[in-house]
Order: sequence, then C-alpha cells, then structure tokens
Amino acid sequence: MNLIVISRPEFFDGETAIVNDLFAHGMPRLHLRKPQASYSEMESWIAQITPAFRPLIVVHDHHELAQYYQLGGIHLNSRHPEPPAWVEEERCLRPFTVSRSCHSLGELTADTPHSPLDYLFLSPIFDSISKPDYSSAFSCEELMTAKTSGLLSSRVYALGGVTFDLLPQVQHLGFYGAAILGDFWNRIEKGGTSAVYNKLSMNAEVSSASYTEERKFF
Repeated sequence: MNLIVISRPEFFDGETAIVNDLFAHGMPRLHLRKPQASYSEMESWIAQITPAFRPLIVVHDHHELAQYYQLGGIHLNSRHPEPPAWVEEERCLRPFTVSRSCHSLGELTADTPHSPLDYLFLSPIFDSISKPDYSSAFSCEELMTAKTSGLLSSRVYALGGVTFDLLPQVQHLGFYGAAILGDFWNRIEKGGTSAVYNKLSMNAEVSSASYTEERKFF
C-alpha cells in the first residue's frame, strides 16, 4: 500500500526534528499542509529540513517555495486550483509532481488544462479523525463500482479518516494508496516517533524516484 503522510495544519514544538527523523526511518512522502501559515513561516520550517529529504515534500500553499527549495512537488486545492506557470519547466528539469484534492468521483477524470496530474486525493472516504463532523461522502457500493471500472487503481489516494488499521480495507476498495493524517500524528503524540517506525517500513513501498518512473499522464 502506497502511503503519503499529511502534516498537521498547525505548527508544533519539535515538528521539523520529528519530520527529519521520520524521513530517516522511511517516511516516503510528506504533504506539507499549513493553510494559515505565512510565506516566512513556511520557509523557516522547510529550511530546518535536511536538504536530502526536501525532494520528499509536497507543498499545498506558497507553491514558489517548491521551486526555490527543490521540493518534490505542489498540491492543488480550492485555494490554489491551478499550477504556477513555471511548473512545466520545473518538471523538465527534475522529478516534480502535481497533485490535487477531489471530493467527488467525477473530479477524478479531469486534469488541469496545462499540467497533467500525477496523483489525486479523494476524500472523505471514512469519517475524519482530524475534522469533527466531516463524515464519509461515499457509500461502499459507489467505491466498489469505481474500483470495478478501474477509476481508483492508477493514481488515486484515499483520504479522510484513514488509519493504519484501515489500510487493508483501503486496499480492498482498489485505491492506489492512502494519505494519512490524524491517526499518524496521534500515534506519535502518544508513543513518540518509534510508534510508527514499523508501520512506515511495512507500508512505504514507493520511493520518491518511483513517482517519476511510474508517472501516469491522462
């Protein structure tokens, strides 16, 4: 099961040290999502990440930081629905992904006009852990139909309420991978980073290099 970790939306003490440690123990990719953070706050955070690990980070905001700090990609959302003009040139120079959030099955088949998407988040699949009152938006029947049609298998990650214990169910539903947030950081808060080391080693099957090798353009 391909795994992506999403950061907590707020900063917390020792966060960058924890992230460096997680990368050293096999975390395959981190989506840095801090929607309320300023450019300078994000830049200061990224500067504390070991340069060798920066290509494993994807930013949801302040996309220009991905170019300046040689990050692994950008993520599109309602705040930033289109990629910056420089993205295509960046993709010619080095491994660089463009991904997007989707909240309906219909959105999965729509690419951006100027920059094909490498992978997508579909949410919420389960009741959210980090967002109260954010309940699953899809029935099991809808997801199984999408699986049968092959809609989920090539580049779609399940998001929303995903836990390590639910990964077998995510795989059964036919998703390419899973994006995890609440359960991941809750485990670290209770047991430290060692609480997820074995989970990372079991589930981190895709390296940053494979995002380039297996890139699928639609």
